[in-house]
Amino acid sequence: MKYTTTLLFSSVLLFTTFAKAQTNLDKEITAIESKVIEWRRDFHQNPELGNREFNTADKIAKHLKSLGIKVQTGVAKTGVVGILEGKRKGKVVALRADIDALPVKERADLPFKSTAMGEYQGNPVPVMHACGHDTHIAILMGVAEVLAKNNDFAGTVKFIFQPAEEGAPPGEEGGAELMVKENVLKNPDVDAIFGLHIGSGQDVNTIAYKPGGIMAASQSFEIHVKGKQSHGSTPWTSRDPIMAAVKIIDGLQTIISREIPLTEEAAVLSIGQINAGVRSNIIPEEVHIVGTLRTLDYDMQAFINQRMKEMIPAIAAAYRTEATLTIPEGYPITFNDVALTAQMLPSLEKAAGKDNVSVIKAITGAEDFSFFQKEVPGLYFFLGGKTPGSTEAFPHHTPDFYIDESGMLLGVKTFVQLTHDYLGQ
Repeated sequence: MKYTTTLLFSSVLLFTTFAKAQTNLDKEITAIESKVIEWRRDFHQNPELGNREFNTADKIAKHLKSLGIKVQTGVAKTGVVGILEGKRKGKVVALRADIDALPVKERADLPFKSTAMGEYQGNPVPVMHACGHDTHIAILMGVAEVLAKNNDFAGTVKFIFQPAEEGAPPGEEGGAELMVKENVLKNPDVDAIFGLHIGSGQDVNTIAYKPGGIMAASQSFEIHVKGKQSHGSTPWTSRDPIMAAVKIIDGLQTIISREIPLTEEAAVLSIGQINAGVRSNIIPEEVHIVGTLRTLDYDMQAFINQRMKEMIPAIAAAYRTEATLTIPEGYPITFNDVALTAQMLPSLEKAAGKDNVSVIKAITGAEDFSFFQKEVPGLYFFLGGKTPGSTEAFPHHTPDFYIDESGMLLGVKTFVQLTHDYLGQ
């Protein structure tokens, strides 16, 4: 009886201690909101393009160092990595935020509106955080501060501030792919990685996720069609590459509409650029076509690639022209490890409330977080950034893009919850 009483007392004491620690943690998370918003506004007003995030990286590194976190800079050109060790040995979890902005001119009327300029492909361009990466940076900086002050856990947290998620400048390497090449997931070796993306069309204080493929693999492709130039008044003396290009584009769409089982997974093939000719009365010698392919299944991706390789030269030959196809590897599928997602779902629900967490359909946009997920189990989710009751949400990558800052606190809370729960299991 004495043993039972002692055991009961110990259990009550342990529960009380845990509850008190959780309450203190919740208070610290709430208290950091004003800092997170201030950081976000600073980054928003001072955006930098991919592989050029020099000042952004410097601010991140200074903050992490002030918390006593080990810092690595210059990772994948301008990336910053922080390593926080718990008080006991354990697993290693990584948390990622992307830090680059876009060549977009901001129209939103904000007191911290961006008027910054940068250089893209040799030309001066306006720069804006038109995809919410400024919020991602601020959220992860807040998480780092909370966890640095509450590191009574077993294991290690690796904070990955990644440059060039939107793609490196032409001719350069960058982003998550380069970070993986430079062993960002090693020393210490990461066991799992978590990432988030804020959404302008999703209500604040909500989380959306999907086991398996949540975002598509993305491949760009280029087609060069070569014919024979002639005067526009005598087309029969030409081998018209424009006509061949039109038929190639038309044919490519039939791969999606007639050969792909779209009830299984979505696939999208879009042409974004056609360049040919200089005058109305000259049939040109060459046509250059650029497009994108989005897929959520690797077998489907391989099939479409093969059919493109078969179809394009065959159509070109039918019009007495020649065509070549180039398909770079592109981004992999953003694939949420099914077991890890199931394991961490209670953490998402604990952070946001069960009614505020929902499963969504896959999205045909792409994310280079997928390169991390190819190496280690990962979970990527969406965080709401739309004001409740708002009738209009401006899309990402547009001049009017807008995020409700009240949604960022849930991002801090969720990352902290995921970290503690994962390391504690």
